[in-house]
Amino acid sequence: MKKIDLDKLTTESRNPNTFDIDKLSTLEMVRKINNEDKKVAEAVEKELPNIAEAIDRISERMSKGGRLIYIGAGTSGRLGILDASECPPTYGVSEELVQGIIAGGKEAIFRAKEGAEDSKELAVEDLKSRNLNENDTVVGLAASGRTPYVIGGLNYANEIGALTISVSCNKDSEISKYAKIEIAPVVGPEVVTGSTRLKAGTAQKLVLNMLSTGVMIKQGKVYGNLMVDVKASNEKLVERAKRIVCEATGAEREEAERVLEETNYDVKLSILMIISGEGKDRAKEVLDINNGYIAKALSYIQNNK
Repeated sequence: MKKIDLDKLTTESRNPNTFDIDKLSTLEMVRKINNEDKKVAEAVEKELPNIAEAIDRISERMSKGGRLIYIGAGTSGRLGILDASECPPTYGVSEELVQGIIAGGKEAIFRAKEGAEDSKELAVEDLKSRNLNENDTVVGLAASGRTPYVIGGLNYANEIGALTISVSCNKDSEISKYAKIEIAPVVGPEVVTGSTRLKAGTAQKLVLNMLSTGVMIKQGKVYGNLMVDVKASNEKLVERAKRIVCEATGAEREEAERVLEETNYDVKLSILMIISGEGKDRAKEVLDINNGYIAKALSYIQNNK
């Protein structure tokens, strides 16, 4: 078996600030953890230009019918699945648009299947099963930046012509060699050596938050800072839909409820109808013409009066 050299990986280094963490009081212990966590946002900040480029290029492909697919193992894979699973209820998109794939399949979400991450071929099979195409984006997630499963997935995505992005916490990592865009927030050694579910996991979560949120904003899923494609699938979300319509339009609750009932709780359509004064059919037509962007739809109506 080939020896894996972990000595060069920042994520595997010992943290001199926590050599004594097992001897501290509980308060002192959590203070040290918190001090290390403070470094995460600064590390992500240094990667903002790369994150912004990734958002623009993902959005461009998504406008052509492409999907955003996260692929990873262990904690990284679970974070991808978490981000993907939250997009449909938040932004009203299909479960196919943003996907998370983890080495070892669904069982690995709940129980570690460490051996699965060593197979490049498994990643290829997983992507083939989803009919990967050139309009898709594959984001390879690996805190260490060396996971074979992720390398296999990115390599196959390149062969297909998909956009490839790497997210790791070691600069110039192995997976970055297979990616068109590298995102590498270097958070430094973990509180507990090698436990990359800590700072590295938090950094990856922040990056994925930005990627999916930025792409959804670019896709017209947000008006102002309101999630106007939210699906009112439970009592909380029904109430949120009403609040969003009121916030966006200044309408009273009764009017918001009336229009939402008329549109079958289509928040975006309800907002456009109230602000523009247009009927449901005309408002829907204008929204479709403007690819679902409320701001563009309002300008279109104004310019065509």
